[in-house]
Amino acid sequence: MGERHRLGRPFGWLWSANAVSSFGTSFALGAFSLIAVRVLHAGAVEVAALPAAGLAAGAILALPAGPWVEARRKRPVMIAMDLVRFAAMASLPVAYAFGVLGFWQLLVVSVVTAAAKIAFASASGAYLKSLVPREQLLVANARFGSTTWTVTAVGPPLGGAAITVLGPVATVTADAVSYLLSAAGILAINGKQRPALASGPPAPSRLHDLPAGWRYILADPVLRRLMANGVLTAALILATEPLLAILLLGQLKFTAWMYGLAFGIPCAGGFIASRLASPLAVRFGRPRMLLVTGTARACFPLGLAFTFTGPGGLAFFIAIETALIIFMGLYAPVYQAYRLERLADDQVSRALAAWAITSNATIAALTALWGVLATLTSARIAIAVAGGLLLATPALLVGSCRMRTVTPLSVRNH
Repeated sequence: MGERHRLGRPFGWLWSANAVSSFGTSFALGAFSLIAVRVLHAGAVEVAALPAAGLAAGAILALPAGPWVEARRKRPVMIAMDLVRFAAMASLPVAYAFGVLGFWQLLVVSVVTAAAKIAFASASGAYLKSLVPREQLLVANARFGSTTWTVTAVGPPLGGAAITVLGPVATVTADAVSYLLSAAGILAINGKQRPALASGPPAPSRLHDLPAGWRYILADPVLRRLMANGVLTAALILATEPLLAILLLGQLKFTAWMYGLAFGIPCAGGFIASRLASPLAVRFGRPRMLLVTGTARACFPLGLAFTFTGPGGLAFFIAIETALIIFMGLYAPVYQAYRLERLADDQVSRALAAWAITSNATIAALTALWGVLATLTSARIAIAVAGGLLLATPALLVGSCRMRTVTPLSVRNH
């Protein structure tokens, strides 16, 4: 009996919705940076400020997301957030067609989509936990991971070709449509959810509930360390994304299709790794998997700073990126399942929203800081500094991976 059948039809619809929105995102990989560089002729500071300001403002707007989502049915929230992202992204090709697209519109869309993404993620984590039995969470997250890496492998090369043939906003249009299709897939889910462990109706969200997610995470030593490692690792990697666009597209003169290949081909390694994550975690144990793969993924980003021009440079970049993504693909499903298992059912949305807001705010701060660093030095040096700092992040995993229990904090306190 296949995993898909065991996970049920409702999960199949959720999985399909995730796949189509992931494809849209990967198809439009780097689209904002590309539009800023090629259409609006933005410099390093502006290109770095675009995702940084979007993430920071989006995180602020999403502050009430945890308590607000916790008090509501999760599926309508997910559908609404997909529709919000569709409308925001669809405004860009319309503005471009009328010749009024500007940097400020890119910034507003970045803010809106970042806030909607946090609200969607906080709802989807709780919704997944209600659809899938606890013992199948790792399999479900591995399925999400393998699908995401598959569409990410295909999306960037196709996106680069679409930009070459159809223009710079073609991928943004496809990304907008993907959110509409995702909303339709979630709307099609009509299966019964597992009852939550907590009884009684959800409490209405209030202002004093805003820090609840952070209090819950900080009170748990495992979640505290996992969040610190995850937030810093993601921030140091993603802070260099706009700088890689400047390095590859600007200084090294990679074409759009080369840029797409550079990020698309390595994702095949992520697909394979995601498929192997569940059996490897069963064989070696989740704490050991988290420690080994979390350490290994921090070792490769430094190499990206040494990318050089031409086909040889492209091959070098692909090799380094493939190694990085393999270990990311092994780490992510185990980490996501481990986190969901440890979170109490009545705290999932609050904690995931707090986690996402912390991550987005940190990414925003480091992206802006690295944009300034690249301006003062160079994109290559700034990428190297981020890679060097990443080497220290696995130390945060040591304490969390020594604790082998995944009993939710609210259960342990009773």
